[in-house]
Amino acid sequence: MKNANIEKAYAAACERYAELGVDVEKAIKKLEKVPVSLHCWQSDDVGGFEKPDASLSGGGIQTTGNYPGKARNIGELKEDLKKAYSLIPGQKRLNLHAIYGEFGGKLVDRDQIEPKHFQGWVDFAKEQNIKLDFNSTLFSHPKADAGYTLSSLDNSIRDFWIEHTQRCRRIAAFMGKELNATCFHNIWIPDGSKDITVERYAHRAVLKESLDQIFKTEYPNSEMRDTLESKLFGIGSESYVVGSHEFYMGYAFTNKKTLCFDMGHFHPTESIADKISSALLFSDALLLHVSRGVRWDSDHVVIFNDDLQNLMLEIVRMDALDKVAFGLDYFDASINRVGAMVIGARAAQKALLFALLEPLSKLKEYEAKDKGFERLALLEEAKTLPFGDVWNYYCVKAGVAPAEDYITEIAQYEKDVTSKR
Repeated sequence: MKNANIEKAYAAACERYAELGVDVEKAIKKLEKVPVSLHCWQSDDVGGFEKPDASLSGGGIQTTGNYPGKARNIGELKEDLKKAYSLIPGQKRLNLHAIYGEFGGKLVDRDQIEPKHFQGWVDFAKEQNIKLDFNSTLFSHPKADAGYTLSSLDNSIRDFWIEHTQRCRRIAAFMGKELNATCFHNIWIPDGSKDITVERYAHRAVLKESLDQIFKTEYPNSEMRDTLESKLFGIGSESYVVGSHEFYMGYAFTNKKTLCFDMGHFHPTESIADKISSALLFSDALLLHVSRGVRWDSDHVVIFNDDLQNLMLEIVRMDALDKVAFGLDYFDASINRVGAMVIGARAAQKALLFALLEPLSKLKEYEAKDKGFERLALLEEAKTLPFGDVWNYYCVKAGVAPAEDYITEIAQYEKDVTSKR
């Protein structure tokens, strides 16, 4: 699209929004301050670089497809990330799993990883002017094959994963200190059972004990925050998941830890948008993993759909942007992987912009006066306001491709780079 046409459409959009009391420039300034954390595992199908075919062991993780161009090493992964960043406006972060350390071609087991294995990522973050987030990797490992890690009744397995998670917290604190920004360290475990489990309480009691031990060492929030991610069920844990929403909610609020809500980890008809206001009454922060569930599968590429819009609307309506962190979490190997990263990040930003442009003052006025018809009518009209013209202007202002122009750039990158891998 030509910039002159974009600027002309933007000016008209500003006038239309102003009629409803919306300051478009103010909305854009708010959007510019909200970072989205890109997930490195979209580029290589959650394999990591500990050893070849790491993703084939450990249950709970499954990537569909074999599109050409998968990142085969950290150099190619960084190359893909740079391309993705160049097509995404606003602030960005990078979300790493522990299996993405730079191990120098040697096998370093999970209970032996150290901050030095991630120094290269810290240097990359400084080069790209981004911040880092981190995840313990409690899957794709022989000691996860039995279906239980931190909740295992086998002490040797449990102790291994406790050591791993403690080391990951240390690495996250190192990242936060080096980059002078809080690093969100997230814990998700695949623990559970495919069929009926009798000893549910026993595993959850062990998980609580494991977390208590892991969190004995404290780090300042300025360096890292511990987050806990629940799931309704997973592949191989359809009947029982130890780390349920109720378990982590109780543990987080009792122990002053941060909840992570993944958009695809609840019942298909259950929206996490309705959970935000309740959770923030009892916690000063939330981590949101932006994903997309389709039927029972939770990790489809994020798109600008009702679920995403409702989530962003709720956060903006609560004026809670300073309490919520956003990270992408999906993996699709059936399409161009860099393109998938860009689609998801731009969708998250579009949904946030849509929410920031809502005529909220007028809607609150109607609600306060119990004008239900007027409120519903304006909510409907807001859906067709020219927010797309504002988005295109925002992209141009940020120096990235507007509208569908990024498709051509990714196609060229595929031709020049990923197709040759």
